[in-house]
Formats: sequence, C-alpha cells, structure tokens
Amino acid sequence: MVFTSYLFVFYFLPLVLAGYYALPARSGWRNAWLLLASYVFYGWWNPWFVLLMAGVTAVNYVCGRLIARPGTTPGQRRWSLASAVVLSLGTLCFFKYFVFLQTNLNHILAAFGVGGVPVWQVVLPIGISFYIFHALSYAVDVYRGTARAARSFADFACYIALFPQSVAGPIIRYNTVEHDLRDRSHSAAQFASGITLFILGFAKKVLLANPLGTVADAAFGAQSLDAVGAWFGVVAYALQIYFDFCGYSDMAVGLGRMFGFEFMKNFDAPYRAESITDFWRRWHISLSTFLRDYLYIPLGGNRGTTTRTYANLAIVMLLGGLWHGANWTFIVWGAWHGGLLIAERWAGKRPAYQRLPKPVRIAATFLLVLGSWVWFRAATLGDALLYFRAMLGGGGSSEVGALLAGQLFAPGKLAVMAVALCFLFARRQAHEWSETVTWPKIAVVLLVFILALLAMISQSSNPFLYFQF
Repeated sequence: MVFTSYLFVFYFLPLVLAGYYALPARSGWRNAWLLLASYVFYGWWNPWFVLLMAGVTAVNYVCGRLIARPGTTPGQRRWSLASAVVLSLGTLCFFKYFVFLQTNLNHILAAFGVGGVPVWQVVLPIGISFYIFHALSYAVDVYRGTARAARSFADFACYIALFPQSVAGPIIRYNTVEHDLRDRSHSAAQFASGITLFILGFAKKVLLANPLGTVADAAFGAQSLDAVGAWFGVVAYALQIYFDFCGYSDMAVGLGRMFGFEFMKNFDAPYRAESITDFWRRWHISLSTFLRDYLYIPLGGNRGTTTRTYANLAIVMLLGGLWHGANWTFIVWGAWHGGLLIAERWAGKRPAYQRLPKPVRIAATFLLVLGSWVWFRAATLGDALLYFRAMLGGGGSSEVGALLAGQLFAPGKLAVMAVALCFLFARRQAHEWSETVTWPKIAVVLLVFILALLAMISQSSNPFLYFQF
C-alpha cells in the first residue's frame, strides 16, 4: 500500500483516523490500534513479512530489557547489545545482500575457471533497511543510556511498525518519540497542520515527481542520447528523487502530526547547498545523522589523525552507498560523495571556493551532485559510464528525435520542470509553511489536493523510489 493510492486516501486513512479518535484517549488503546493498522499497512504487499518485522521487534525489545535490567553485569550488557546488532544486521544482510554476494562470488570463481554456485533468489522485504535501523538505534541508545528501555512491548512494536515512517523513513529514534508513545497530546491546530503537510507532500509526489520520472526513465533507458538530452535527463532524475523522497517524508511527518507525533524534518532545501558537506546536512537528514552518530563518531570521527579522519569518511560513505542497495553503482555513488567530502576537508575551513559568489558555489555543488545521481540511477557501472559519455557529447543521436518529441522536451514536461525548479528556490518550504494554517492556505491546499487526486487517477505508474532501499 502506498500513500498516493486510492485505497490509502479514501479507505485506509479515514478508517484508521476514525478508529483512533473513537478509542479512549489513553495511549495504550490507541497504540494498539495503530499497531494493528500498521501491520495491515505493511502486510498489504506480503503478509508473511509482518512476521519478520515482529521477530526483529521481539529480539530488540528483549535485548533492550536485558541491557537495562538492574544487576546486569557489563559483560551481559555487551552480549545483549551484540546479540541485537548481529541478529538485526544479519537479517538485513541476508535479505538485501545475499544474492549480490552469490553473484559476485560466481564472477570471481569464473575468473579462475571454476564453476559457480547456484544463486538462491531472496525476496527483499519492503522498507527493511528503515525498520532495522530503527531497531538498531534503540538497542544502541539503551546501551548508551540515552534512551530508556521500553516497558510495554506493544508500545515498542508500535514504534517499529508505525505506518507513516516504517517503510521509507524518516529514521526516527526511540528517545525522540518515547514520551509521545506514552502520553501525547492532540489539537485541532496540530491535526490541521498535519493534513496540510500531508497534502503538500502528496502533491510533490504526484504532480512533480511522477511526471519527471517518465523523463528520467526515457533518458536513462535510451540507447543513445546527445549531450542536451543527457543533461536534461539527469536534471529530471535529480528533481524526481528529491520531490519523491521529500514528498514522502512530508506525508510521513504530516501523518504523524494527525496522530499526535512530531517527526524530524528530513530535507532542508538540499539543492541550495553550497558544498557537499552542506548538502549532507540538508539531504536525508535522518540517515546522515544516523551514520554520523552510530558509525562515524564510534569509528573516531575527526578526533584522530588526518588520515584516520579521511578513512572514517570513506568508510561511512561507502557503507551509506551500500545501504541504498546491493549494486556496485551504489558503492561508487558512496565513494563519489566520500571522495568529495574528503577533498573539502583537505581544503580546510577557508577554502578558495568560499570566496566565490554564493550562486556559483550552489551551482558547482549541484553539478557535483548531478554526477553522483548518474551512478545512483544507472542499472550498471557500464551504463553509468555510457551516460557520462553522452553528457560529454560522446553519445549518439539515433533516438534523440523521438525522445525530444515525446518524453524529454514535450511542453507539459517542460512546464513541470520549470515549476519544480521554482519550488527548489521558494523562500519557505512545505514543512514551515504548514506549521500555521489559515483559511487562505486551506483554499490553496484543497485546490492542490483536487489537482493531485485527478493526476493520481490518470497516472499509470506511481512507485516510491526509496521503497526499494
């Protein structure tokens, strides 16, 4: 089930809201209802995967209780944490990387003239990377003493499965919602703000990301492109992935507000970043802070030698790339960003490019990010290299005529691209704009929602890009 679907908008969400507010205000009853609804939401694709989520939840709940239990020795606490980490990461690695490892093993064996092993196909559970990270952050925070162990299994299960953020984030830490799970308040203003933000995110996805996705698909699926078409295609993909994921995050935060939760803002105008370091302060903030707090800092951060700091950055970004998917393209994407972050740190706090005008710094950063999106979007490393070649003018032009007339430069697509670019530089983002709701805003939002619903009904493809991660 996806947020931008007939089923969710007209049936699931109204039913869940009605049941939620019909129950007594005590959080226990409402958490149980949300847990049931979340399992239905998650199990809509494959009911069996609910058992996997419940198993991960049970393991981390038990380990958290053992870590926090009075009288537990330091050694027992470490073993409990190690059990939670190994079992959670083991589950993630099996489902996400087992086929990738088998395939690459066969390539190595073939290079030595040895027959390969049979490749077992494993179905990737949707959103597993996100809820595994929720569980991991909980176990580590309980061990560190920055979060209290959950007393109620139902409340903890609700945190892991909560449908607004279970399958595509943002990555929410238990200590930020612990109080809300036990005792949260509701107000008409908060609910109205949540609906407003949900609709704005819905519109970003349906009115901007989906049409731009058809442009990106046409460009990256072409056998040959000229430089103009290639650049246009990668810009379309940059806008698609931003409005797709930012739109989903806005919807998740908006849904959270409807049920009394306040989730973190996950995007902060990332294409206005003035450096790659600045970009990672703005893009997928919940992931970048997770990697910083649970990987970069434990590795030593920037407290050691310069070489060690560079190594830590490289490790974090390589693993961040691998987190996105079992493909060498994602690893190279991580290496691309890791190399740029290392270069910026090597340049020092006052590098020469800081003396450039701000628009130039933003444009240069955007070009570097565009390069990374080629690796991210391409199916293989060879495809990425061919696309770079096209961007540099080395591609063919046999398909350009059809693409120009159809998918790439059709008037409607150009209009969507122009609107999307305007929103990138809007003074106020949806997250802030929705904090206060007035009657003029309500009129605007209702009109936007009607347009988005009409577009949703007419669109044939409506996937969320980050569901696959």
